[in-house]
Amino acid sequence: MGSKWRKLKNAFASNLCVYVPTADADDSPPHSSGFSDAALLSPALAGWSIGGSVTRPSSPSLRLSKSFNRSSKKMCTICLASMKRGEGQAIFTAECSHSFHFQCIASNVKHGNQICPVCRAKWKEVPLQGPTGSVPPLGRTRINPVNWSQDNAVMTLLRPIPPRPNSPRHAAAAVYPGPEPTVFNDDEPLDLKISNKTSSVNSSLKRVLVKTFTEVPAVPQFKAADDFTVLIQLKAPTSVSGVKTSSTNQGSTFCQVNQTPRAPVDLVTVLDTSGSMAGTKLALLKRAMGFVIQNLGPADRLAVISFSSTARRLFSLRKMSDIGKQQALQAVNSLVANGGTNIAEGLRKGVKVMEDRRENNPVGSIILLSDGQDTYTVNGSGQKSQLTYELLLPKSIHGGDENSGIKIPVHAFGFGTDHDALSMHSISEISGGTFSFIETEGVIQDAFAQCIGGLLSVVVKDAKVTLESLNPNVSIKLLKAGSYKNRLNADGKSGCIDVGDLYADEERDFLVSVNIPKELTLTETCLLKVKCRYTDPLTKETVNLESVDVVIKRPENLGNEVVVSIEVDRQKNRLQAAEAMVQARTAAEEGDLAQAICMLENCRRVLSETVSAKSGDRFCAALDAELKEMQERMASRHMYEASGRAYILSGLSSHSWQRATARGDSTDGSSLVQAYQTPSMVDMVTRSQASLLGSPAQRLVRPIWSFASPKPA
Repeated sequence: MGSKWRKLKNAFASNLCVYVPTADADDSPPHSSGFSDAALLSPALAGWSIGGSVTRPSSPSLRLSKSFNRSSKKMCTICLASMKRGEGQAIFTAECSHSFHFQCIASNVKHGNQICPVCRAKWKEVPLQGPTGSVPPLGRTRINPVNWSQDNAVMTLLRPIPPRPNSPRHAAAAVYPGPEPTVFNDDEPLDLKISNKTSSVNSSLKRVLVKTFTEVPAVPQFKAADDFTVLIQLKAPTSVSGVKTSSTNQGSTFCQVNQTPRAPVDLVTVLDTSGSMAGTKLALLKRAMGFVIQNLGPADRLAVISFSSTARRLFSLRKMSDIGKQQALQAVNSLVANGGTNIAEGLRKGVKVMEDRRENNPVGSIILLSDGQDTYTVNGSGQKSQLTYELLLPKSIHGGDENSGIKIPVHAFGFGTDHDALSMHSISEISGGTFSFIETEGVIQDAFAQCIGGLLSVVVKDAKVTLESLNPNVSIKLLKAGSYKNRLNADGKSGCIDVGDLYADEERDFLVSVNIPKELTLTETCLLKVKCRYTDPLTKETVNLESVDVVIKRPENLGNEVVVSIEVDRQKNRLQAAEAMVQARTAAEEGDLAQAICMLENCRRVLSETVSAKSGDRFCAALDAELKEMQERMASRHMYEASGRAYILSGLSSHSWQRATARGDSTDGSSLVQAYQTPSMVDMVTRSQASLLGSPAQRLVRPIWSFASPKPA
């Protein structure tokens, strides 16, 4: 008996829940994983390095799980932590024989979910916390299955000791337990000292670089051209922050963020917690959110919205200081999967957080993740879904409210094979964000990492390109800018393209079609004047770049050979492939998969005959591989609906915005679809994989190349 009471004393001292053993109970304590909330979501915050095994946890009760692949008998499939004897947590074994931590499964079923997260069997008996009035004396509380005796001492748990004031647990418990406010103007104030210090740094060490290319360098004097192509290329300044490798005293390597000043971010995450997210999906989402929280800086602010049948703000917009990160981790760990899927309501609440904030960081964005169909407002039927969301969502989502100046891009992530790809793609297109398709659960963290790797490296705000004709006989016929808003005056003498924000090292390529008149005397013709203006996000200063003139030579004769610009041909191929994707998707939605496959095959054949393809251009080769992958995902109706539709829409999003999206089951640089990854994105994905695999970062990811870059020797 004395040994049993010693175990109880130790339990109180460790602030853990344990069984109260009956007289005939085994002396050995039940299974447990002393894996804390912070350790589950953020190993680094619990004393673990990103590399995996660098430092010892601050408490002996923290044991880092070594693998995701442990059997369900040794691992709780809700929190993914191991279940070992002797560590003080109760274990619930269901009638289907699967076991879980009591704390995890009780939280999972208290909202009415009585289905096993592993085998989906319907339970007759579930662990439920007893009513308030039935709390036993001496600070004990009950978690009992339905119809089990309230007096069964084996099922009685000791209540944890309340956290000490100012302790991390006390701070984490401060996350809004009460009702939501009607106005979300409780965002944490910005630190003006940090802002002023950041702004004082000369952030414009390099400016946006503007280049122009003509499809051919010269046109004969006595020949006119009605559809002559000019390429305008923007290149953002190089990265202002990144990831570097460091060594510990034990010789292990891990990644840490370079603290070079950058534009701070306001980030709102809108997360699907419907019933279909139960189990491993929700656990991996929590872990991915833990990675996001780790990598935000003290000047960045984060808010968390969860939605199922309804939506709720779990965490207000707060700075990611040490205490802010702990509170954010607690909020994320409180997520429970149940109910339906109300995407529109979740987005409304996420946008409201952005609109009601009293102060704004230079960069603002929403991350939306869902694994299902919107069962409340949208039926997801083609273009109708986009029109529905335009009516349902605030104007600030539609690329910016002209009166308020708010622009809130939504980066949407379709998770699994059952999500509504059409609606998710529509939301991202409306707002100016990207749509990513996460086919495999295991890469959700890498997908988030790629996204925030870009958001944490914004070096250009509100960029705008203007074009003017330099010759009264030259008119602008067409602007090919993908999804970017562009305007062309009726007289064809001027136009503009709203480029928006640029991540460090990003490129934007726009094609302009003009006419070229005959020349009788001049040896060259001035075509266009290109201007670019943008805002530096750090200094808030407006930068006006020196204009660039587009001029073409006009010799009397060209000779036998005409040199075609590879740069221009490459972008023509990109636009042609994107158009083929649109046409193929339309045919597939109408039920004609054979015609859709034929359209993609015809595009591949045309691309193979282009100058860039024959020269061995990697961009063209990657486009061909991407189109082939889309053909394979249209092999059957089932395959198209499970992955083909989402894969094509993610590809269209990537090419129309010229920005990297996660596609399929990997964000690995070896995948040919990663055309637009920047070094900052690559660094963050490397960091993500290092944290998951526990290996040195430099061994994890093969070199990432851009479609627009020449093949390395």
